[in-house]
Amino acid sequence: MLTFVLMLKIIPLATSLFLFFSFIAFSQTENPVYYNGATREKRNSLYRNIVQNTITKNLSFPLNADTEDKWTNAFWGMELLQYKSPWTDGRIHLAFDSIEKRSTGFQRALLELGYTSYTESFIKQVTSLLNHTRDAKVFAMSAEYLLVNNRNFFAGINLEDKKNRLIRNEKDEAITSQLFYNIQHPPHQKNCNPVEGLLSRDFLKHHTILYSFQRRNRNYPGLAMVRDTLGNFITDETGAVFSVPQLARSINNLPGYLTNGNTPQGIFRMYGFDTSKTTFIGPTTNIQLTMPFETSLQHFFNDSTITDSLWTEEWYKKLLPPDINNCRPVYGSFYAGKAGRTEIIAHGTTVDPAYYAGEIYYPQTPTMGCLCTKETWSDVDGKRLESDQQKLTNAVQKAGGANGYCVVIEIDDMQKPVTIHEILSLLKPGTSK
Repeated sequence: MLTFVLMLKIIPLATSLFLFFSFIAFSQTENPVYYNGATREKRNSLYRNIVQNTITKNLSFPLNADTEDKWTNAFWGMELLQYKSPWTDGRIHLAFDSIEKRSTGFQRALLELGYTSYTESFIKQVTSLLNHTRDAKVFAMSAEYLLVNNRNFFAGINLEDKKNRLIRNEKDEAITSQLFYNIQHPPHQKNCNPVEGLLSRDFLKHHTILYSFQRRNRNYPGLAMVRDTLGNFITDETGAVFSVPQLARSINNLPGYLTNGNTPQGIFRMYGFDTSKTTFIGPTTNIQLTMPFETSLQHFFNDSTITDSLWTEEWYKKLLPPDINNCRPVYGSFYAGKAGRTEIIAHGTTVDPAYYAGEIYYPQTPTMGCLCTKETWSDVDGKRLESDQQKLTNAVQKAGGANGYCVVIEIDDMQKPVTIHEILSLLKPGTSK
């Protein structure tokens, strides 16, 4: 899974170097913290550069095999800024009309943009692509695009036969199995409820846990909380159970098993802190996470005595309480890792929230699939004014440090942000300190 780190690729090299040396000039001291790229002048300059050079310039090239990379860079820029215009709409129509002739990389990038900003515009072209592609990820992205418009699109189709034709390796198997599970189990259908089991004091006993409670509709911010190695939830300076809002929505809002999609549900290994110097994450300490398949069994279980090198569902199942080890949604991180996703972490943000004004999650900012907390920066001098990420980092440190697990759980499908009162009602007495 990629984060905003990879958004740097949308900016021409010369500009990238300028941004690196100019925008990432910030103080390394914890208090105060600065990010000079947050000043209004530099944010306006970045916006103009992306529109003029990354989007308009690249889409002005004729579309052919030699210019596909320029067009895909433009798609990234349009997603980041949520940018559309009559002229860019025309260029995107041109791209979709020839999508079957393009490389799989181009098809994936265009489908991602289509899912982000053109969900009802290209049903005919995407249907044709789905019927002809032999690439499992292209098929899955096409299918998810069509399912947004018609949940019954696959009624009467032999999914197992189609699945067998698409699978060439374990990544294909993970992608198709998750897709067909989603087809057969609509998001509104309650298949199992893992929340109680994942909140049990016996779950991942003696490990620090970062919980991220989310809605199925990721437009609504979730809530991050921290449990220490004794099974108690961390409290703040007032004695109240600590929590901060946390967004688990990607820009494109694709399902979690797909690259750049929403943060998948399930268990992640939490293994330390880091500080980013990239344009869109910023200087606040982030929390490092990793998924099954992305790392070894020894690292994920923090057990050097493990000799097995092959990830299986049975290994992942060892982490789960017996009463929910057959609950498919909590295997999201397992299948996302098997499908090839990497680099999902928990971080703050220096993205201009103005890009997303009017969205339900505003002023939170989406990512490319990470867990993201709100931060505000002075548009005058770039000083950090408020940071939920720093609060979260401090809570994890108070719990014993970032050596444990992160658990992402969708608690229900209510159409509102997750609140601390909801989570407290799920906790048994004696689970906070």
